[in-house]
Amino acid sequence: MLDIIGDIHGHADKLEALLLKMGYRKGSSGHYAHPQRQALFLGDYIDRGPDIPKVLNIVRSMTEGGSATALMGNHEYNALCFNFRNPDGGYLRDHSIKNIRQHFQTLDQFHNRQAEYDDHLEWFLQLPLWFENDDLRAVHACWDARIMAVLANSLPSGRLDGDLLRRSCLPDNELAHAVDISLKGWEVTLPDDLRFTDPEGYQRRKIRIKWWEDPATTSLHQLSVEDIAGLSQQPLDPALYNGAHWYRPEEKAVFFGHYWLKNIPTLQRHNVCCLDFSVARNGHLAAYRFGEGGPLKPSWLVYV
Repeated sequence: MLDIIGDIHGHADKLEALLLKMGYRKGSSGHYAHPQRQALFLGDYIDRGPDIPKVLNIVRSMTEGGSATALMGNHEYNALCFNFRNPDGGYLRDHSIKNIRQHFQTLDQFHNRQAEYDDHLEWFLQLPLWFENDDLRAVHACWDARIMAVLANSLPSGRLDGDLLRRSCLPDNELAHAVDISLKGWEVTLPDDLRFTDPEGYQRRKIRIKWWEDPATTSLHQLSVEDIAGLSQQPLDPALYNGAHWYRPEEKAVFFGHYWLKNIPTLQRHNVCCLDFSVARNGHLAAYRFGEGGPLKPSWLVYV
């Protein structure tokens, strides 16, 4: 009886509206709860939106009150790396203009609230990178069997600590690769020097791919999460696929966010559900009301 909620990015008004729509109410303890159900948040609580501190207070109070589980997203991971120092000097994540711009809304909204910001960073370290039970799996960006095996072996608790965080930022490191794929997904380099401009104005040569599609029977155009003009309709060259394992139709249901999908929330397949529908770009905040096993049903999607 889980309500699985996608990327929030500081939109506290949408989060409260979605919780109320699903029957969550504030009790005497002050946090949102449901009499029969629990929430499962997929990460990316911070950056971009207008009320990041309130989102964090809502999600934290629910997790600490026992009415929710919260996973780590790539934005929480980036915030940790932005603030943790590299033993060799500097920070684990460069304080470049691009990285500062990405995290600016969070920093600005915690202006003169340093202790509160630092406390949330400590909470980010407590967030697990994945969730799994007998009926479903959940991760921020990508569930790849080999990647998840590395994470399970490296992170017995499912969580990072300060030392593991630093290890995850080392080059050519197995843990770093696994954390990167689980939180950001698989990407492939475009052929023929093809480039595209992302929504934030950056020129990119790599595209996010639909790791739930079979690359042997799917063209590069169909495999791309982004709708990019000029992509080939021919099957993808296996050498470009970087060893990713596609998620098969017979596996248990998997839920994730991260991909900035557009339009009305919908399922990707009977066992695949992305719940990021671009709330930070005038889209929807989406959830899936999981109640039993079997194929996923579009009627169990809810959004505001």
